[in-house]
Amino acid sequence: MSTAYEAVIGLEIHVQLNCRTKMFCRCPNRPGDEPNRNTCPICLWLPGNLPLFSREALEKATCACLSLNCEVQRESAFDQKVYYYPDLPKGFQLSQFHHPLAKNGWLDITDADGLSTRIRIQKIHMEEDVARLVHEQEGKTPVSLVDFNRAGAPLVEIVTQPDLRSPQQAMEFLRYLRTRLRYSGSSECSMEQGTMRVDANVSIRPRGSDRMNTKVEIKNMNSIRHVGDAIAYEIARQENTLHVGEEVVLHTRLWDPEKRITTAMRGKFEGPCVPDPSVPRIVIDDEWLEEMRRNLPEMPDRKAGRFASQYGLTAEEAALMSSERDVSEYFEAVAKRGVSARLAAQWIAGQVLPLMKEHNDAPAQNGVDPERFADLLLLLEREEINANAAKEVLKKLRESSASPGEIVAEFGYRQVSGAAELEAIVERVLAENPSAVENFRKGISKAMGFLMGKAMQASGGKANPRLLKEIMDRKIR
Repeated sequence: MSTAYEAVIGLEIHVQLNCRTKMFCRCPNRPGDEPNRNTCPICLWLPGNLPLFSREALEKATCACLSLNCEVQRESAFDQKVYYYPDLPKGFQLSQFHHPLAKNGWLDITDADGLSTRIRIQKIHMEEDVARLVHEQEGKTPVSLVDFNRAGAPLVEIVTQPDLRSPQQAMEFLRYLRTRLRYSGSSECSMEQGTMRVDANVSIRPRGSDRMNTKVEIKNMNSIRHVGDAIAYEIARQENTLHVGEEVVLHTRLWDPEKRITTAMRGKFEGPCVPDPSVPRIVIDDEWLEEMRRNLPEMPDRKAGRFASQYGLTAEEAALMSSERDVSEYFEAVAKRGVSARLAAQWIAGQVLPLMKEHNDAPAQNGVDPERFADLLLLLEREEINANAAKEVLKKLRESSASPGEIVAEFGYRQVSGAAELEAIVERVLAENPSAVENFRKGISKAMGFLMGKAMQASGGKANPRLLKEIMDRKIR
């Protein structure tokens, strides 16, 4: 970006709440089911039917607001956001335009240099989702179909203040936001699966100015990386527009991830928004709000601080162990079973998380419950097995209900720690590799690594590496 300009960025984030039912009817909230399976006269808005507001949606939405430091309003109400489009069965969307559920939230984000920036949240309001359009080609004729499974799904829309100044800040804010919402239990926040969708409003102005210039809205971004790329492209496009003497025009654009450009979609349109008479006003009392606050789990930033002080983790280890709620709960369950907390954190980071990524599951689903994983680490701490053997046992725990000790016995993974046996291995390796011994004595340190590798190989990978190195070092010297 040119030093003459600075970007002014605001985000609108739609988050689908993980409620059992839709917001205004009792149809299952499962948009991915067979098309048009989860519908009823209410969500299809057939004449003579009235909406039935979901208490679970209010609870989930309130927890989301509290997790983002928002002021939950004692009264909120739904409006009819009127526009006509095939994905909207009744010709308007129920949304809290005039009286949102919450206002004045914030998140503090930290950049790569350790600098903290507070990003303000203007409001969070509830609304129903629209249906999904499916565009297909039948022969030479393009066909558009409508799947109403998603119509009426419960959403919250999170609207930030225009406090973001770079694509990197926008991406970091979304990561922080996603983590806190997942912690709250309100949503899975998967952009790939469509449970979190992001629109960005981007404008530029002369650096140092406080003027708000014409903004452009960007839609159709299905990953945090795409959000950053789209904002970066739009900043450059607007700079070039001003450079050639043209004006930036208010409109909506789409991000094309294949061409890596934004393309014009339509002029910016705001339909009328009027109070809805069919959904009663929502009135929240202090007692209910305190109950929701008590239900909120410990948030990741506070949990990271506690992990560092209580378990002696480094700042990086504590941040990683608190990065997702299920990971933090798994770590703490392991650490409370008498295992070194730092060893647990290092093995979760180095072994369990990669296995989760490989198999696309969570700690609770990966077949290695905290008790068995703790037992494995205790075998490692007591030097009954070495690290290589522990990795093999971990893989087998996913496929077996046997205990780590039983797997060690069955496959012969127990570590060789007998002094006599290890000395015999070392003496044989030194005798077979005199040049490496001589190189080490000349100060070539990597020769020791070569000899250790040969000795571990000779032991079938079962030697106690600490004792082996001690014996190797003593014999050479």
